[in-house]
Amino acid sequence: MRQTMQRGARPRLVLTLAAAAALAACGGSDGGGDDGLNYRAEIRRTTMGVPHIKADDWGGLGYGVGYAQAQDNLCTMADSFLTYRGERSRYLGGDAIAVYDSTIDRPRNIDSDFFFRHVVSSDVVAAMSGAQDAKMHAMVGGFVAGYNRYVGEAKAGGTAHAACRGEAWVQPITEQDLWRRMYTANLAGGYSNFLAAIANATPPGAAAPAAKEQLAALEPGDITAPRLQVGGTTGIGSNMYGFGSAVTGGDGPVMFGNPHWFWKGPDRFYQAQLTIPGEVNVSGATFLGVPMVLIGFNDSVAWSHTVSTARRFGFFQLTLAPGDATSYMVDGKPVKMKAAPISVEVRQANGSTATVSRTLYKSEYGPMVNLGSMNPALGWNAQSAFAIRDINADNYRTFRNWMRWNQAKSLDEFIAIQKQESAIPWVNTVAVGRGSSQAWYADIGAVPNVSPAQVAQCTTPVGQAMAPLLPGVPIFNGASSACQWQSDADSVQAGAIGPSRMPSLLRDDYVGNMNDSYWLANATAPLTGYPAIFGPAGTAAQSLRTRLGHTMALERLAGTDGYAGKQASSAIVRQMVLNSRVFSAERFKDEALALVCGDAATAAACDVLRQWDNHGNTESRGSHLWDEFWTRAAKLPDAQLYAVPFDPAQPLDTPKGINPAAAGALKQAFGQAVQAVQASGLALDAPRGEVLFATRGGGKIPLYGGCGGVGYFTITCSENPITAGGYSMDGQPHGNSYMQVVNFPAGGVQAYTFLTFSLSDDPASPHYGDYTRAYGAKQWVRMPFTEGEITGNADYRTQTVSQ
Repeated sequence: MRQTMQRGARPRLVLTLAAAAALAACGGSDGGGDDGLNYRAEIRRTTMGVPHIKADDWGGLGYGVGYAQAQDNLCTMADSFLTYRGERSRYLGGDAIAVYDSTIDRPRNIDSDFFFRHVVSSDVVAAMSGAQDAKMHAMVGGFVAGYNRYVGEAKAGGTAHAACRGEAWVQPITEQDLWRRMYTANLAGGYSNFLAAIANATPPGAAAPAAKEQLAALEPGDITAPRLQVGGTTGIGSNMYGFGSAVTGGDGPVMFGNPHWFWKGPDRFYQAQLTIPGEVNVSGATFLGVPMVLIGFNDSVAWSHTVSTARRFGFFQLTLAPGDATSYMVDGKPVKMKAAPISVEVRQANGSTATVSRTLYKSEYGPMVNLGSMNPALGWNAQSAFAIRDINADNYRTFRNWMRWNQAKSLDEFIAIQKQESAIPWVNTVAVGRGSSQAWYADIGAVPNVSPAQVAQCTTPVGQAMAPLLPGVPIFNGASSACQWQSDADSVQAGAIGPSRMPSLLRDDYVGNMNDSYWLANATAPLTGYPAIFGPAGTAAQSLRTRLGHTMALERLAGTDGYAGKQASSAIVRQMVLNSRVFSAERFKDEALALVCGDAATAAACDVLRQWDNHGNTESRGSHLWDEFWTRAAKLPDAQLYAVPFDPAQPLDTPKGINPAAAGALKQAFGQAVQAVQASGLALDAPRGEVLFATRGGGKIPLYGGCGGVGYFTITCSENPITAGGYSMDGQPHGNSYMQVVNFPAGGVQAYTFLTFSLSDDPASPHYGDYTRAYGAKQWVRMPFTEGEITGNADYRTQTVSQ
């Protein structure tokens, strides 16, 4: 099907919105031709509705991306732009919480608004914009125009996006809105984890009690650990492998990428191919509201990311000037904080709005933060306060890095770009390239530069008390300039570690990461000697998911995993990453059952687990019973649960053995698990696909996999308790999201992909559930890449948009 849409055919309302977009896109296009059109793009859709967007210039390419993203996800995007503008309270009320989970969690609207107006302020937006080149500006301007074009069309009529298209908050955006969105992606490993604490950091009243003695008496047990959406011990993560060509059986190097990410909301992935003939041709996934590919492949390289253990933020404990709670001392001299009076319009119950004002503050280190939720003594008081610094707050290079990667022509060029920019904000990278026999791993990006001497001399007593809850986070004395983060000779950014001291590895066999540190980028060749802020190197047990991930790779190369041969071919990698093995069951089920079984009350449950196949495939019976048990058992301290502690010489095998002394606690956990399953109404031996599912079009799609804490490698993780309808993926789940297996046969690119939650957020769209059904059936989609593959696709249709 071919459809062409040009400016003259649109209704008056659309023209008005398009005019607004043109004014907003002050940078315009970097060359729209001589036909009088500023922007033009062809959106060619193939199987699952994936858009392959083609344009003659960067402005046109951005225009097509903005239009296509809005066409598929208008309601989610319009809601998210309210967030980035700090206008949620104006339309939705101040006490309501965010609709979707994301890297900022689900805060109250009022706190979200103050955070974004304070942290993503106009000067920050100007700095972000000013650091970009003409191509990036053209792409941003085009995206804004394309998004606004679709907003106008949706408002003018039709049936798409019925849930939101008539709402007042669905409105055109500006370039500044898009820069805000892009900059916000930087902060997921830092500021975003402390949104409410920053939004509520105001000076104490005159009668505030002194807290000096309370601070001095703090112990780790007195402090509540903050919940980190990105960079915590649980939650958002990913898996990835790169296999060198020597072990792939003639497929060339093979890349597997699989971020475990949000299925809904502003940070969910969007899949597309972006093409300007002769300049860029890249396919993959990006966040909604971001115009270039963040994880994907072109004709020469393929790459993916996992959340890194490297800390990207730190706290500075400020000693306040006597009698002035908004000044702090540095080297014996007072420094005034920068005040930011902020007002937010808040919708009232009767539909009117009222103004709520706060004055928030920034220090030379970063915004003030109220850590009183961790312990009241950590709040802002008359003697001390805390500021937070996020290394990525001053990192304006991130999207330049990704833009350059989108155009990289070899793995060598890809690696050089990563080192030159040192910009990747909070993730590890694995990549492979055409013609390169090796696979690349790196945790090279923006990371705070704090020396061992500084850690010893600058960590305050409060910082020492907080350290067990926030390991690796520098919590320094802000009263001494000697405690400022340092720079290396090759640092790309002030206060950041230089690329020569960041971990990386090239291997002929494989590299991988499953969210533990760089230490085991390859399980047979541990890396050591890098700064402690990157995470533990042989001093902490690996997660069950990491242990399984490396075990799977090593078994594949040894030919002991049940698949044919010893090669990590594309076909076998596609099978093994979906096989839903459960590492905790493989290693501990028999021992655990020997300790907990024997009572009549649990006999049936024990029989189910003995017969269970230790997988979480849709047909596997009893996996949910094990999930419920192990989730409870794993809360025991390792020293109580395991017979043999972690040994860095055996990182994939330890901790091992179930400690017989834990029998009592395990029996209690098992009894609770059985009760939970019985209370759910599900059979003890129900197949996984009845328990774990997504609903699309009124029907349930059986799914497989599970949560990483249980030891699944294949992640489909529901937050829904089993007693509340089973493991539904319809709430605020996370798990496998954009998945790709890519290799480079001679003369082409072979890519198989999933977008597990499907392309569109609109229940009326045919692409609201089609990809999810394919994922549930383990039917990888061979993604068209060349012009012939795209135009020859059985589901091919095209639309040209221009203005």
